[in-house]
Amino acid sequence: MPLWLDLLRTPMAAPETDDLRAMRRTFQFLCVASAIAVLAISLLVRLFGRPASFVVAALLITTALHTALYVYRKNRADNAFLEAATSSEEPA
Repeated sequence: MPLWLDLLRTPMAAPETDDLRAMRRTFQFLCVASAIAVLAISLLVRLFGRPASFVVAALLITTALHTALYVYRKNRADNAFLEAATSSEEPA
């Protein structure tokens, strides 16, 4: 069997659980909020003063930490799923 066909038939990711779906949606929200906050930093500082920059920094740090946690949990779920799939395909 050609490699591309074997890869096409191989599951590449675990089915998304409710917890991972919630984490993915939170991740997406944080990314969009971070982008908007960075683009609007000068406006935010004019409106709210110096504390606005600290809020934006906190948002960026939160996004980075949540991203690391999400990637860790997603990789762990994918690895467990692929390990289960490959162990069930191997003859006992």
